[in-house]
Amino acid sequence: MGERSEKHARLSAYLAARGLDGVVLTRRCNFSWYTCGAHNHVAEACDVGVSSLVVTPDASAVVSNNIEATRLEAEDLPEQIGLVVYPYHDGRARLEAFGEVMGKGQFAADARLDGLEMPLTDLDFDRLRWRLSDEEIERYRGVCRDVAASVESVARAARPGVTESDLAGRLAAELRSKSCSPWVLLVGSDDRIVRHRHPLPTEKRVQKCAMLVTTAERGGLMAAVTRLVAFGKLPPELARRHRAVAKVDAALIASTRPGTTLGEIFAAGQRAYAEVGFAEEWRHHHQGGSIGYLPREVKACPGCDVSVLGEQAFAWNPSIAGAKCEDTILCRGGGCDILTQSPEWPSLQAAWEGQSFQRPDILVI
Repeated sequence: MGERSEKHARLSAYLAARGLDGVVLTRRCNFSWYTCGAHNHVAEACDVGVSSLVVTPDASAVVSNNIEATRLEAEDLPEQIGLVVYPYHDGRARLEAFGEVMGKGQFAADARLDGLEMPLTDLDFDRLRWRLSDEEIERYRGVCRDVAASVESVARAARPGVTESDLAGRLAAELRSKSCSPWVLLVGSDDRIVRHRHPLPTEKRVQKCAMLVTTAERGGLMAAVTRLVAFGKLPPELARRHRAVAKVDAALIASTRPGTTLGEIFAAGQRAYAEVGFAEEWRHHHQGGSIGYLPREVKACPGCDVSVLGEQAFAWNPSIAGAKCEDTILCRGGGCDILTQSPEWPSLQAAWEGQSFQRPDILVI
């Protein structure tokens, strides 16, 4: 079964279980997932796109205004997906276009749409996109490789005196040059990475160390990466904290197995924080969770009963003030593949309960 056929089968089973005739997908994550990489957005900073995909057990079609239709038809949509176009300025024609595709059946939608009253899809629908197909995994490996290479290239070229904003601009350019769109782009330096877990880049000049963080997307798939760089001699306290957070990261990765709940993984992280002498640090920053077609599909938290699937991606991001570990991993039956790991970046070994992982170290220039 091909990728899109498999996705259509999952979606059709969802519809049958709920007595629905179809679903309307306007969120970017679902649009890209079902179309195997197409985009329905214009503005980057949005969750809901401007064109909608209508899927029934028998067919699928995109309802789009005439502005977006040219690009969708020429560059993005698979041939098997139809296209119904309405004039962007005509609200009545828009509703008629939806009516033409939907008929009088019972539909659900993943986002609220003006003039259309439908129940919203639930978490079970989101689960349809969590287990990645072989084709998706192959594309994902390429996305992860390019996102990691972008972060590491900018980190290697950094020097004292550069501003955080300049590093952020260089990273955005590197990502864009590989057709990756940054959804999250953080750069902090020196005391700011100690005080702030999410350091938006500023005009501050880097002196001794910097942290570069991104979550970037290509074809709908997201990769998350964090890397740290230090200039001159590595401060012993920063080195100690980084070794500690790498062990917490190892605990989270080692605990990521099919059938395990995110709450159980979170608890392993809490135990690791205590073991390395930073028992309360988990309270100052979320620990990450599943990733894929969103920067985080579900963030882990104490007691979370959402279970891990095989062939599902995760990005754990434990932090101890000034230090952080983050890579994108793929959970498989035999363990986890670290998709953003690079042999060119310095690494250290971190172990948890008999499992050892190569984790990114701090690059010293």
